Amino acid sequence: MEIAMKTELLITSYGDQVLSMQVMDGKIVQIHAETRETTGEESAGTSDPVNNSSEHHTPRVGDIYVGKVRNIVKNINAAFVEFSKGQMGYLPLNEKTVPLHTQGFPFQEGRVLIGDEIIVQVAKEPVKTKPVTLTGMLDLAGRYMVLTVGKDGVGLSKKIKEKDRREFMRALMEEYAQEGCGMIARTNSVHAEEKELRRELEWLKERYQQIVTFGMHKVPFTCLEKAPAAYLCDIRDGYGEFLESIITDDDTLYQEIEDYLINYWPEGLTLLRRWNPDHGKLDAVYNISRTIDHALMPKVWLKSGAYLVIQPTEALVSIDVNTGKAVSKKKDVQATYRKVNLEAAEEIARQLRLRNLSGMILIDFIDMKSEESNEELLEALRRHVRRDSVPTTVVDMTKLGLVEMTRKKVRMPLYQQLIRKKE
Repeated sequence: MEIAMKTELLITSYGDQVLSMQVMDGKIVQIHAETRETTGEESAGTSDPVNNSSEHHTPRVGDIYVGKVRNIVKNINAAFVEFSKGQMGYLPLNEKTVPLHTQGFPFQEGRVLIGDEIIVQVAKEPVKTKPVTLTGMLDLAGRYMVLTVGKDGVGLSKKIKEKDRREFMRALMEEYAQEGCGMIARTNSVHAEEKELRRELEWLKERYQQIVTFGMHKVPFTCLEKAPAAYLCDIRDGYGEFLESIITDDDTLYQEIEDYLINYWPEGLTLLRRWNPDHGKLDAVYNISRTIDHALMPKVWLKSGAYLVIQPTEALVSIDVNTGKAVSKKKDVQATYRKVNLEAAEEIARQLRLRNLSGMILIDFIDMKSEESNEELLEALRRHVRRDSVPTTVVDMTKLGLVEMTRKKVRMPLYQQLIRKKE
């Protein structure tokens, strides 16, 4: 059984952006970047819906809007919905639940028609030429629980292993589940006290009712609820009992984080730290700028002298492992290949998180003759990706020796998050 490392969460300003970074064993393993103009002075998943025009608000995953259906495309079974003034989103119509209509629900016998005004949530950010993806099956997330609209029943994180705890959690959630709404227990709930869980379950149900009631009286393009800033989502979502500290060197961010913790996670206040400049600059101590610069380069050097070449494309991410300077005598060549591949597996898992690369991933490791060594490599890669909070699967090694992986798309890749900073 793998022992989880203690985690630090760094939050700092970086030009016109805010960075939130997960640090494990002294290394930055994950970075999220968000432009500063979209942070602060807004709902952080609050139970009070936001009566606010969305015209000047950059949409985030989790935002909830009153949208208007502009077109139905039958051959792809999708609708195009104007959710913000001038902003169109893609709404798949293969979901089991029809979105809530502001004219009443169910509406037109459960169909979505041109001109309908519906409540939708941003499910995926836009990617290059692809618009925002919307859903009518709302997810309202707390630190311990998620309320799911349109998904009946209850579910639990696979990382909650103990049988008694799973049975307790399932019974507790079934008390609060209702027709048309389900509950999911997050990994963070594994050690939470019953009173904390009940408080959040009540809050999620109240929040849903307020959003629906509020939305029924609002015109299209109203933002009913804004998702928290990315750095607040990282606090809410992350790291459970292994989060050791939340560190910032910015006074404004410190105040925003403190306000958020007071309102939504009071127990987390003991983790909040203001960086002491006597220890040096946060950037220098944690190598923030250098880590970002390296994360934007295709080549990654390994300690052995080998290197990776990482190339994201429209269709997939390709990673090539090269021996580089890691050479040895001919009789030891297979041992060298094994050593380099195992080192590469650990670094690839880190780079996928660091760069937030997702979708289909193909890795060309150095060819090894031993089937046992190949199995060892696959198992090592699976072990390293288990630390990733984003669902990641090592599929198999193909006949051509390529390792296939998938990583769920949650946010834009880091290089896209940082485009505005670089322009």
